[in-house]
Amino acid sequence: MAKNNILVVDDEPEIREALVIYLKSDEVDVFTASNGLEALQILEQETIHLILMDVMMPQLDGIKTTFKIRENKNIPIIMLSAKSEDGDKILGLNVGADDYITKPFNPLELVARVRSQLRRFTNLGSFQSSDEEIIQVRGLVLNKSSKIVEVDGEDVRLTPKEYKILELLMENKGRVFSIEEIYERVWNEPIFASENTVAVHVRNIREKIEINPKDPKYLKVVWGIGYKIEKK
Repeated sequence: MAKNNILVVDDEPEIREALVIYLKSDEVDVFTASNGLEALQILEQETIHLILMDVMMPQLDGIKTTFKIRENKNIPIIMLSAKSEDGDKILGLNVGADDYITKPFNPLELVARVRSQLRRFTNLGSFQSSDEEIIQVRGLVLNKSSKIVEVDGEDVRLTPKEYKILELLMENKGRVFSIEEIYERVWNEPIFASENTVAVHVRNIREKIEINPKDPKYLKVVWGIGYKIEKK
């Protein structure tokens, strides 16, 4: 079985060393970088399947690095930060992070979240493609096999979480999903106080698939209930 490659990006050597110890196994190789510039260089040279990204770093911080990575890659990114304010979490999610862990973190929880992201994103591409893997609503097309989304023939780059939300809604066209349902199905854990997380991801999806996000024709809000994809 091929190994998964994880990139740890943090300016503190002790944290990098600790994460290597926590994560390295027979199934995982770990690369390290001390800032965003080093991380981008490694991404050009190596195949990376998941990134653990610190927010506060010299030269190029985690927010700017994530934004740069999202220009052409859908690698799962988990942000690490000493900041716990909702605004910082929302900013990280807005630029394309898939998860957010506050320092100091529980090593077992971090490893579990890493495995969950790898399982959902890296290992979900093994099924064969068929006509049933194509979901279409007018000009919006989602290919479950290749995980490619197109709008009017143009590729749309979604983060892994954005893709899973859109896939859930498109597989159930016309059905309204509450914020709680979306979170629990996509993140596979109870929602607790993470309502804003779903709203941020939905807003990002709209920005990418709608001509006018303020007047969407695909991803609709049902006020007081949740979200749906129109059937036609």
